[in-house]
Amino acid sequence: MTAVAEKIYEEVLDLPAEERLHLIDKLLQSVTPIDKSIEKAWIDEAERRYKEYKAGKVKAIPGDEVFRKIQRRLKK
Repeated sequence: MTAVAEKIYEEVLDLPAEERLHLIDKLLQSVTPIDKSIEKAWIDEAERRYKEYKAGKVKAIPGDEVFRKIQRRLKK
């Protein structure tokens, strides 16, 4: 890392966690820009799923149950 980058890094460590996370997000977007059409598609999908949940069309599964199932599948 260059001296400038190291100095910036040291200064960033003094920021509150929320500001550091915001900065991380901005830096990542500068390296790998977000495709707005993909982002919109995910937002639309999340909203559709939430509406189905609220309407009682689907049931929620507790997170710990989901992770147990994933772990079982990965062990096979």
